[in-house]
Amino acid sequence: MSTITTVNPATGENIESFEMISAKDAAAKVEACHKAFSEWKLKSLEDRAAVIGGIGKALRDNKEELAQLMTREVGKLIGDSRDEIELCAGICDYTAATGPKELADEKRDPSNAARGIVTYSPIGVIYGIQPWNFPAYQVIRYAIASLMAGNGVLLKHSSLCTGSGLMIEKIFREGGLPENLFTVLVIDHDTSDEIIAHDKVRGVTLTGSDGAGRHVAEKAAKVIKKTVLELGSNDAYLVLEDADLAKAADVCAQARLYNNGQTCINGKRFIVTDKVYDAFLEKFVGRFEGVKLGDPTAKDSDMGPMSSADLRDDLQKQVDESVSKGAKIACGGKIPDGPGAFYPATVLTDVAPGQPAYDDELFGPVASVIRAKDDEDAMRLANDSRYGLGGGILCGDTDRAIELASKHFDTGMVYINTYGVADPSMPFGGVKNSGYGREHGGFGVKEFVNAKAIFIGAE
Repeated sequence: MSTITTVNPATGENIESFEMISAKDAAAKVEACHKAFSEWKLKSLEDRAAVIGGIGKALRDNKEELAQLMTREVGKLIGDSRDEIELCAGICDYTAATGPKELADEKRDPSNAARGIVTYSPIGVIYGIQPWNFPAYQVIRYAIASLMAGNGVLLKHSSLCTGSGLMIEKIFREGGLPENLFTVLVIDHDTSDEIIAHDKVRGVTLTGSDGAGRHVAEKAAKVIKKTVLELGSNDAYLVLEDADLAKAADVCAQARLYNNGQTCINGKRFIVTDKVYDAFLEKFVGRFEGVKLGDPTAKDSDMGPMSSADLRDDLQKQVDESVSKGAKIACGGKIPDGPGAFYPATVLTDVAPGQPAYDDELFGPVASVIRAKDDEDAMRLANDSRYGLGGGILCGDTDRAIELASKHFDTGMVYINTYGVADPSMPFGGVKNSGYGREHGGFGVKEFVNAKAIFIGAE
């Protein structure tokens, strides 16, 4: 039997080993989840909401233990791990409060019947494939919405945070969720493809790279199953001519370095108009040079390690290739000596098309600074990407920034003079190679439902 061993990226030491289950055992878990769904779907919206609220409480009750485990497994700063669990509990609170209204039957007045009803019916078992960078949030984001809708939920979590996934399964049960309704599958990629094809699985959602998204979407399309994909990005933050440069440097540094630089909606390309380029770059580099790498559980650490040495080494290759093609290192750019998967806060300049720093997603604490001729050129460069998840605008004129965001920025999310990760009241998702579908904001609970039309004749 194959095993997964989790590793502490701050020390390189093994944490725990887990046996992967066979395809036969995984299929049995799908059947058990479907059986639990068959009963759960008959629960009232209010009853489901009460359980969702209970899961939120259980997350808070287990916050410290789960946060410590997440930090051990993926190297997150311990404060960020605690904040992540609070966000997850907040998602439960929001969904419990708004879910019954969002999913309530709607009355319609069709021309071919006396009256009509649109009812949002659950469709079955939803399979989620999730990454390591937010071990709790990535799970909660799709699972809570699907459960509120009345579906069953399966999870294949990243091997890097297997322990966190299994602990979340226990927390769901502690919160009152029926047995088998949320099930973690510790499986390999081949078995995962079989789960997608299983006739009891009705929908698939993935957060990951665009390459992984293509693979999963193709497998699901062959068996005609709906997918929601939240994929990679190369988010651009525009620093326009009238920006407050001190604030812009602070916001952009946070946007790039949050979560050790490993967030899909981290700022990655910083496009600065020529008029303020030099002054901004000086402040921006200063912020990066002041970042202290260290133990993610220590209060004085500004940034912990990347999640694994392999991913850190891949990032270094992207930096080296970008430099070989003309980029310059303003600070950082070299793997430090010593144990752990640490990488310094790095700024690259002279970034141009043809370099990984311009074309691809650098999933680590490396910022690409790009000079634009003017504000109009900055907007053009921002959209010059195959990705379109998020982005930002640093600008003195908020109304103008709103117009740019709504009419010109080709992304799913835009932050103006701030940086944020997610909020349960706002839709989350992207366009182009960053995927499709939306989570949160009332949209997520309807992604995997049957909007069923019921026509009623005269009585």
